[in-house]
Amino acid sequence: MADSVVGMSAESAAKSGVQWSIEADGHRAVLVEVGGTLRSYSVDGVDIVDGFGTDEFSPGSAGQILAPWPNRIRDGKYEFEGTAYQLALTEAARSNAIHGLVNWARWRLVSQAADAVTLEFDLPAQPGYPWSLTLRSHWSVSAAGLKCEQEVVNTAESNAPWGYSAHPYLQVPGVTVDDTVLHVPAKSRVLLDSRLLPIGAQKIADTEFDFSEPRRIGDLVLDAAFGDIDFDADGVSTLTLSGGERAVTVWADDKFRYWQVFTADTLHGERHRRSIAVEPMTCPPDSFRTGRDLIVLAPGQTWTASWGIRY
Repeated sequence: MADSVVGMSAESAAKSGVQWSIEADGHRAVLVEVGGTLRSYSVDGVDIVDGFGTDEFSPGSAGQILAPWPNRIRDGKYEFEGTAYQLALTEAARSNAIHGLVNWARWRLVSQAADAVTLEFDLPAQPGYPWSLTLRSHWSVSAAGLKCEQEVVNTAESNAPWGYSAHPYLQVPGVTVDDTVLHVPAKSRVLLDSRLLPIGAQKIADTEFDFSEPRRIGDLVLDAAFGDIDFDADGVSTLTLSGGERAVTVWADDKFRYWQVFTADTLHGERHRRSIAVEPMTCPPDSFRTGRDLIVLAPGQTWTASWGIRY
């Protein structure tokens, strides 16, 4: 039985569904029913996540959970354990299956306190992905920032392929994308073709994509997956956006082997190059086809991971 909904907005009929707000120590986040999405996150009234309104569709997948695969699958086709599968082509212009199967579904409330909320979605078996999963996201805020603890259980009777990412757009208050100083703790990037699908990898040392030391983005266009990630002694990787004396940090545990960075150049109107999508990813694009860093969930297996944002 779910706890009472603390901070639920009256905008339950909005395009993003029911709203759940959590707050502590000046940190406030709003999670929404559609996609279990992070709609906003602010610190002392300053927006850190470039979110969207209650009656808007999530623009450019802002704040969404991307599972059971992140990024793209070429032609929506893959083979897993000897069987071929065909997914719907949800990026028709490039003939790809993109961003998984849960980002437009209605998630349900499991529990909520003043500073935390847990949302859950049961993914049914379906053509192209004939495995059932239960996904649960626990979101919390504190003086330490925003934290997301993700759990998934394979409720099917056979092994299931799995990948995960989150897709927040971030902004350093008062700093443009061009003037943002970016630090990505990586040694390589995935090379992409015109359909944004992987064709290889490149060491980034001494290239324009080398952000292993903090430097200004300038006019560089980024929609890149960075690999060969550095982790600290606690198994955590940290990506930082900064400007002046302000910094926004995204951290992720060692389940995440890639960072995707997108400077929003293909978004339209006022969102064009206004903020930067920073995605901790467990696997690179097209991993269902290539098998690279693909996670395989055994029947009944529970998988967990955590990531978060600090300002």
